[in-house]
Amino acid sequence: MPRIQKYLQKHAQNLQPAAIAYLAALDQIESFAPLIAHAIEQELSDQRSHLKLIASENYSSLTVQLAMGNLLTDKYAEGYPHHRFYAGCENVDLVEEMAQEELKQIFGAEHAYVQPHSGADANLVAFWSILVQKVQNKEIERLGKKTLDELTPEEYEQVRKLMNQQKLMGMSLNSGGHLTHGYRHNISSKMMRSVFYDVDPKTEQLDYHTLAKQALQEKPDILLAGYSAYSRRINFAKMREIADSVGAVFMVDMAHFSGLVAGKVFQDEYNPVPYAHIVTSTTHKTLRGPRGGFVLCKAEFADTINKGCPLVLGGPLPHVIAAKAIAFKEANSPNFQDYAQRIVKNANTLAEKLKSDGARIVSGGTENHLMIVDLSSFGLTGRHAESILRKAGLTVNRNTIPGDQNGPWYTSGIRLGTPAVTTLGMGTDEMNEIADIIVKVLKNAKPAIVEKTGQLSKANAEIDPKILDEAQQRVNAILAKFPLYPEIEI
Repeated sequence: MPRIQKYLQKHAQNLQPAAIAYLAALDQIESFAPLIAHAIEQELSDQRSHLKLIASENYSSLTVQLAMGNLLTDKYAEGYPHHRFYAGCENVDLVEEMAQEELKQIFGAEHAYVQPHSGADANLVAFWSILVQKVQNKEIERLGKKTLDELTPEEYEQVRKLMNQQKLMGMSLNSGGHLTHGYRHNISSKMMRSVFYDVDPKTEQLDYHTLAKQALQEKPDILLAGYSAYSRRINFAKMREIADSVGAVFMVDMAHFSGLVAGKVFQDEYNPVPYAHIVTSTTHKTLRGPRGGFVLCKAEFADTINKGCPLVLGGPLPHVIAAKAIAFKEANSPNFQDYAQRIVKNANTLAEKLKSDGARIVSGGTENHLMIVDLSSFGLTGRHAESILRKAGLTVNRNTIPGDQNGPWYTSGIRLGTPAVTTLGMGTDEMNEIADIIVKVLKNAKPAIVEKTGQLSKANAEIDPKILDEAQQRVNAILAKFPLYPEIEI
């Protein structure tokens, strides 16, 4: 019997429109591609059976999810509202403008651009917009030309090389920065010269005095703030002062904490929007939207940012922009502000309980939604912990720590975050229980022995089955109280 028919029979007196739409769509998919329908169904089952503690993941509303499956996906809309390269974009214009206006209202931004498909795309749009505006356009003017197309091949090559000589200064990967902040294996380090700043080795926090001295020495063209695995707030007023002191464009990647800014947890000097020339973000982390990105900027950069296509992007994804608009509307509410406050409260509770149970938290604690656990005292690598905790029913990700000796693949730490479990409604009692489970598993896990070599594996861990079973039961007890998408029955 089709899922939707079962649902209608069972819930005839209390129908949920979102559940009806979701199940009907799943039935339709199964009629054509059963394997795809099964994978979607299994993902729901997997997420319901594990505590999601990955700091960069969340649960979007069913309204947001359903908005992505719409007819707008069939429309090309290169360009920006009312300035498209294709005809028939009136409805896309309406949707995109709504998303922009919601963002501007939430963050108090002068301009918003919602087309990037991801945070990495948003950063590329920002980087190249800065290079175009601050280097290319000035060179065109210096050469006495009006447009890029007027340059001779020799002049264009001169401009291109000059753009590639600019310097980006961002937080290093080991200190908590992101791949797109100048990491050698990422395109950000290949389109510009990149240098890094690190946290203080003792406090494992940013030292603005040291950073200012380094900036004066390096004289970067772009000073980039933001992180992927740093558990403290950043003072953006001080960062802007440092950028101004060396004539750098100040850019902030708030992908991880944009929901905390939207939710009014990060205010004043901890809100990057008033201070940064350009701010980028994803939409699916603490902001709790669909997978995607956006750019906020001062008015002076608006025209260049709007030309993300053809500069970096191809055609936008109007169906995803529709889902973004809904998520932004959800975030622009008192309920979301309460949610953001609870994220941070839960993170602090989790970190403090982990510490009291014997785990070391990098930098000593957290002021946002995440924390990094140093595994050195447990004798485990990040891969050990990631795999054994997954077996126990907790989904985390391995992460480097400052001065990590195990490198970015095995790592010496794990990253934990509270956005998803907070979305489910969990509070401080659950955080204390989760911390106890994590520490008990880590204390009793040990590296497995590789049969062929007899050496200790850096990836696989083993544990007493009784302890693992106990952890699984405790996780299941928590999850039973906070079901994921309870209106969907499969």
